[in-house]
Amino acid sequence: MQFIKTRFNYLFNSTKGLILVAIAMVGIVTAVWGMLSGPMAEMGVREIVVKALGMKIVQAEREGRIVILYHSIAMAIIAIETYMVTGLIKMKAFFKTAINATITFGYILTMVFGMGFAYFGRNWAFHGLYITGLSLIFFAGLMLIVALWPWDKEYFITDKEYSHTKSGLDLERTAFFATAVTTVISSLFGAVPGSYYGHGFETFLAENIIRIPEKTVMEFAVIGHLHIMLALIGIMITLIIGRWLNFKGILHKFAMPLMILGTIVLNLGVWGVVTPLEPVAHMVIYVGATPSMFAALLLLIWDWNKLIKDGTANIQKPTFGQKLGALLRDPLKFGPTWQMLFMNFTTSGIGIFMAIKLDEVFRVWPAREERIELTGHWHVLSAIIATIILLYFGDMNGFKGKLRQWYGWSIIIFSDIAFGAVTIFEMKRLFVTEAAQQPLVNGLMYAIDFGLGMLLVILAAMMIYRLADLFKNKGRWIEELDHELAQEVDK
Repeated sequence: MQFIKTRFNYLFNSTKGLILVAIAMVGIVTAVWGMLSGPMAEMGVREIVVKALGMKIVQAEREGRIVILYHSIAMAIIAIETYMVTGLIKMKAFFKTAINATITFGYILTMVFGMGFAYFGRNWAFHGLYITGLSLIFFAGLMLIVALWPWDKEYFITDKEYSHTKSGLDLERTAFFATAVTTVISSLFGAVPGSYYGHGFETFLAENIIRIPEKTVMEFAVIGHLHIMLALIGIMITLIIGRWLNFKGILHKFAMPLMILGTIVLNLGVWGVVTPLEPVAHMVIYVGATPSMFAALLLLIWDWNKLIKDGTANIQKPTFGQKLGALLRDPLKFGPTWQMLFMNFTTSGIGIFMAIKLDEVFRVWPAREERIELTGHWHVLSAIIATIILLYFGDMNGFKGKLRQWYGWSIIIFSDIAFGAVTIFEMKRLFVTEAAQQPLVNGLMYAIDFGLGMLLVILAAMMIYRLADLFKNKGRWIEELDHELAQEVDK
């Protein structure tokens, strides 16, 4: 009994334990439900999984199932980011405990009963518990806003290395606060349409209605909700990585105001989509995205410069090769910002290009091609954020030496192979005709499946490693019981 009690206490009462549980649950859902994808269906794997698990799948309900699947995974990711925030940012102990407990109960209810309702029969009690889970996560978000209140003088700073106002207002904390507030508000753009089920609102996938000339307010709300929630999850992980790496100095002083401005303007643009201002809302979105992306670029510049300086500190006149070696010597410190840069080539840059050439190029193509581009865009953005979390988690696990190198570079290389292949698949019509595309498509599918499959293998290996550690009386989990993320901020 004591064995179970101590492990349960670690898994659900320590920051690293909570993160471990959430990552494990996301990994299980991703691995199992990934077997239902198109490529797996073509190989006959889907039917085997459906029959083995006793799933009840009706094709007419596909959109509803996918929406619940996405929310189940997304809520766990939001929980992980919340654990990181409560572990990195100063706040009262009561709020930290209450927030972590509430969001944990919330995302588990959402995932377990949401997936139970969507894939194993329509038990409406399960649907009610799914909604209860989402409500608890919303409440946890409200508590996080209160906990992060930056105008509490207890959290004012005077250190000139960090961005703050003359009065001492911590602008990094303000950026976390602004992201939390806008996330909670933006969640309502999904909740309100959801509340109209049975009153004229029907589930749809955004990519399926993109070419419908006239859309309802509810449809605009859902489309806006999809875009802004992904963007805010990305902004929050950028702030988290910056805090972990101890982002500071002159670039920090420019980055934090830009991040605050970008977050607010970006959200105003998305919120404007459901108003009569919709025709100009997209321009506001572009304006808002620019400061946020530039702030992330400043973090990248600072991080790479620090890695190079630290790695060549003992060399009087380092060569280009020595500087490059210093930059690449620690994949877990280099990887997160590299993935942010790679994101611009696979999602952000592609998205901007699509917006500029929408009528001239993309709307000339068959609707199926535009649908592929949109779906790939959203999925790659989500997956890149997941890889950044896994890289940070590798550092939390204390990986050193060859293990640190193999783990970090494997995640970077395999994920980038998959995401690069997806990007080429999205844009293939620019350089290959439909009649001649099949050899290219086949190769890309192999690359995507290989890259994503290897990521799942790495994740499974890490979970087995952590599971084995839990059975040790003096395993790493003992050290992590009272060890907080703020103690591991790079000095």
